[in-house]
Amino acid sequence: MIFFSRGSSETEFTREEIRNALFSSFDRLGARSRVVTVPPDFTRHHSQSGLLTELAWEYYREKLVDVLPATGTHIPMTREEIGIMFGRVPEGLFRVHDFRDGVTTLGDVPDVFVREVSGGIVDYSIPIQLNRLLAEGGHDLILSVGQVVPHEVIGLAGYNKNLFVGTGGSETINRTHFLGAAYGMERMMGRPDTPVRRILNYGSEHFARHLPIVYVLTVVGKNEEGKLAVRGLFIGDDAECFRQAAELSLKVNFQILDTPIDKAVVYLDPGEFRSTWLGNKSIYRTRMAIADGGEIVILAPGLERFGEDDAIDILIRKYGYTGTPAVLEAARIQEDLKGSLTTAAHLIHGSSEGRFTVTYCPGNLSRREIESVQYRYEDLDSMIQRYDPAVLKEGFNTMADGEEIYYISNPALGLWAHRKHFE
Repeated sequence: MIFFSRGSSETEFTREEIRNALFSSFDRLGARSRVVTVPPDFTRHHSQSGLLTELAWEYYREKLVDVLPATGTHIPMTREEIGIMFGRVPEGLFRVHDFRDGVTTLGDVPDVFVREVSGGIVDYSIPIQLNRLLAEGGHDLILSVGQVVPHEVIGLAGYNKNLFVGTGGSETINRTHFLGAAYGMERMMGRPDTPVRRILNYGSEHFARHLPIVYVLTVVGKNEEGKLAVRGLFIGDDAECFRQAAELSLKVNFQILDTPIDKAVVYLDPGEFRSTWLGNKSIYRTRMAIADGGEIVILAPGLERFGEDDAIDILIRKYGYTGTPAVLEAARIQEDLKGSLTTAAHLIHGSSEGRFTVTYCPGNLSRREIESVQYRYEDLDSMIQRYDPAVLKEGFNTMADGEEIYYISNPALGLWAHRKHFE
């Protein structure tokens, strides 16, 4: 059922309009006594999920008993991040997701179904796992809050991914991410119907129908002033709200270019991007627009590590972004990588496959570290002097010496592709 649905490429919700839409939907839901909100973490601050969570607390007050950020494999949120993102929501309501030991398995998607939707690329069952607090906490409302936006693993983020991956377990995350990588992210990004989405939909339909889940989904873009704007808001308890949000996201967040990009310059906000695990959105979201032999220059002042998780960081440093054949072979014979298929998937996603060059300009990693994982290194200060984020405009820019670049201030907000990918 849809409780609220409105949006367009030109819509720009005010805070009061968001509040009214949310509160009217809660009124329709009826009285609730034990509510949990599941927003994304600080890495998706721009989703406006912090505001939505704050408004949910304003409405339910003492009946909102838990807030569980859907961190997946990311590091837990800091007190500072919680304060910035969630405003007046009491810090004592926040819980920490443990993707290794804090989950329960709701059921298994059978291998025959996985084989069918993947076209035979993988042949294993996939457990649908969920944080125990959500599965066993006795809540009479689970508010899953998040943004629908193009995504490298599933096609479009949001909806049940926020629960089954964001608060899922290592097996679910490993197997879905590896499926997405093996199937090919360029076959999935920007598409609402993908093998991974079908897996999670199977989990919703077969294993989670008893849970009181309501989805609050945003579509966020930039307005003419370059500021974030909520273009769409969709609230419902089934797949229809996702379908409508996905349709709008493709209009708002997907840039199809007539000319391939020879050099992309991508800026990573230091408050949001501190690892290549997150920063490689620069590669994922632009790769379909980069010309053969082109380059992505990544200005990353906050970069200090490779993986969000310590164990994953070690694996990235060990194996590097060496391309699909090498990663698949390592995942076949090396026990540590075989046991962390989500890392294998990430290594595939972050490789240019030799088609273009990736140049990182990190704030807190050395040349040796960057080059050890098969990326090029350039000094951040000198590159920011040349490509100043305060001066560059979104899209194509011509530098003083005639060099043409394509500038992106936040890769998490969209997807870019050259038209040839869709001919």
